[in-house]
Amino acid sequence: MTTAEDLLQRGIARHREGRLDEAVSLYRRALRLAPHHPDAENLLGVAARQKGDLPAALAHAARAVASVPDSPLFLANQGAALAEAGRLAEAITALSRAASLNPQDTISLRNLGQALTAAGQPEAALAPLDAATRLHPDAPEPWLALAHAAREANKPDLARAAALRVTGRLAEQAGFLLAALGAAPLPDRAPAAYVRDLFDAFAPRFDAELEGALGYRTPALLAALIEGLPQNPPLGRVLDLGCGTGLSGLALKPHASRLEGLDLSPRMLAEARTRNLYATLHEADLLDFLPKHPARYDLIAAADVLNYLGDLTPAFTAIATALKPGGTALFSLETGTDPVALGEGMRFRHNPDHATHLATQAGLTVERREDAVLRQEKGADVRGVLIRARK
Repeated sequence: MTTAEDLLQRGIARHREGRLDEAVSLYRRALRLAPHHPDAENLLGVAARQKGDLPAALAHAARAVASVPDSPLFLANQGAALAEAGRLAEAITALSRAASLNPQDTISLRNLGQALTAAGQPEAALAPLDAATRLHPDAPEPWLALAHAAREANKPDLARAAALRVTGRLAEQAGFLLAALGAAPLPDRAPAAYVRDLFDAFAPRFDAELEGALGYRTPALLAALIEGLPQNPPLGRVLDLGCGTGLSGLALKPHASRLEGLDLSPRMLAEARTRNLYATLHEADLLDFLPKHPARYDLIAAADVLNYLGDLTPAFTAIATALKPGGTALFSLETGTDPVALGEGMRFRHNPDHATHLATQAGLTVERREDAVLRQEKGADVRGVLIRARK
C-alpha cells in the first residue's frame, strides 16, 4: 500500500531532477492521504516559490510552521518566501529564529543578512553575513551579500575586502560594486544580472517605497513633456523602456494608442501585468531588443533606466534605430559634473551637456531639456535632467 511518506520521497526525487510539476502532483497526493502533513506543506511551499506563485508559497509555509513551530527548515523556507514577497519584518523574524535553531545553516544566515540590508538595517546584517562567509568561505553569494551590506553600512574597507573574495558567476557583479567604491575601473554599464536581481528582489515593495518615502516623480515629469508635441496624442505605438511595475505606464497610457513595456526583471513584469496597461510586455535587455525592431515606435520613454548605463552611445543609437522617422524619445538622467561617474547608489550620473552631445551624434535632435528633482534618497534630493528628443 502506498503511503504519504512513499509519495513524498518519490516527489523529492522528481524535484531534485527538475521535474517540478511531477513533484507537485506527488506532494499533493501525499497531502490528500495525510491532511496537514507538515513536510508536504513545506515542500509544496518550496515548489510554489520556484514556480513564482508567492501567495501559494506563503500559505503552504505558514501551515508547515504552524504544525512544527520549531523546525529550522520550515522557518527558513517561510522566511525566504516572506522576503521575496517584500514582507521584510516578518521575514527577519522567521529567519532569525531559523538561524538560532540551526546556526550552521549558511543559506538562512545569508537570507537573514540580505533581508536586514533591504530593510535598511545593514549594520545588523553584518554579523549573520560574516558567519555565513566563515561557514562556507568558498561560496560567492555570502561574500557578495556582505559586500553590499558593508557598503550600505558605510564600511568601504570591509565592502572592498568582501567583494574581492567573490569568484565565479558573481564576479562581474562584485566588480561593479568595487567600481562604485572607486576600487575598480569604471564599467560601460551595470551587469544585466545585477539589475535583474536587484529589481526582482525589489518588485513586491517597489511601488510603496518609490511613491512613499522616495517621493518618486520621474514618470509624471517625463509624461508632461509629451504635451506640446506637434502630433496630437494619443500617439501610435509607445514603448515604456524599463517599465518596472508599470508606474511609468500609468503616466504614459493616456498618450498611447498602443502601449508596450520592456524590462529585464521577470518579477517586475509580473507586477506590471496585473495593471492591464500594456498590449505587450517584453522581457529583454534594451540593447538587445531595440536594434531588432527598427522604425517600430512613435515614442520611447525611459524613466530612470539610463542610470544603469555608463556609456550612453549604444543606448541612444538603439533608441534612434527603434524610433520611426519623426519619433520621440523621452528619458531622464541623474546628473553630475563629470561626463560619467558611478555614484554611491550604484547608478551612473551623467553630465547633461555631454549626454545631449552623444544623443545628437546618435541621430536624435534634443528639443527640450529640464532640470528636475527625480526622487529622494537617504533624505536628500536626487537631481536629474529630463530630455525630449526627436529622430
